[in-house]
Amino acid sequence: MRTFIKRNVQINEVIMVLSTLLNVVLLAAESGTKLVNVEDLLDKLLNWSIDAGKSILAALIIFIIGRFVIKQINRLFRKILERRKLEVSVRTFLESLVSLLLNIVLAFAVISKLGVETTSLAALLASAGVAIGMALSGNLSNFAGGLIILVFKPFKVGDYIDGPDDESGTVKEIQIFHTVLTTVDNRIIYVPNGLLSSNAITNYSKQETRRAEWVFGVEYGEDFERVKEVLQRIIDNDPRILKTPAPMIALGALSASSVDIKVRAWAKTADYWDVYFDMNKTVYETFNKEGIGFPFPQLTVHQAKD
Repeated sequence: MRTFIKRNVQINEVIMVLSTLLNVVLLAAESGTKLVNVEDLLDKLLNWSIDAGKSILAALIIFIIGRFVIKQINRLFRKILERRKLEVSVRTFLESLVSLLLNIVLAFAVISKLGVETTSLAALLASAGVAIGMALSGNLSNFAGGLIILVFKPFKVGDYIDGPDDESGTVKEIQIFHTVLTTVDNRIIYVPNGLLSSNAITNYSKQETRRAEWVFGVEYGEDFERVKEVLQRIIDNDPRILKTPAPMIALGALSASSVDIKVRAWAKTADYWDVYFDMNKTVYETFNKEGIGFPFPQLTVHQAKD
């Protein structure tokens, strides 16, 4: 009995498999056109891949050639600006601006070759202009600040300035969005143009001359007129110190441990620091030779008698 039941089960399973295969064959026969469409789809996909590869290759070639052409144009533009003898600050700003515009044109050319509609892209950018403007508001203010710097010229390339946030250095380059400073210890600082155009700036190189000031302390009891004569002789022997405006030597203050002599003299801006440090050295050596004593902090203690 059990054997008979097992055989019936096996026969039923075989019938089900054959029925399934028959249904698959009938469906395949009915959907023959669909199988042909799949083959067409594969052919279209292959053709699209070939076309896309060609577009990508062409876009890559355009990018490489475009970068080469942009470098040549920038080099030619730089030579034209040099021939016109424009200021270095104006030249660097214009070079950065032209380079940016050329790279934007190249980007649109590459995108267009890839099959992206530039008109729709431009429309998308225009519709998103408000969001882009808010995101780039800082850069736009820096760009406007660069234009203000070029027009009103609070400084130029080669000037030594003190900027906001205690940033100091020699102006190396004025770019579209930033001004590049070189510090005395050879560090490079990028300062946004917006900050420089809207904050106080100290330009140490704007004027042709600068006034140096020293305070020399001497001991109480020294003859002021003698000290003044020695200082005047030191000033007269330095050709870098200008005669006009005339140097000034005056008794500045009577401090706790010294008599402070204040000296003011004018020199060319390029000679300022050399004159300043050399004056300190010469005064120290001359005062020692002349027997003029330098003060030092001292305290006199009186002991009371019982």
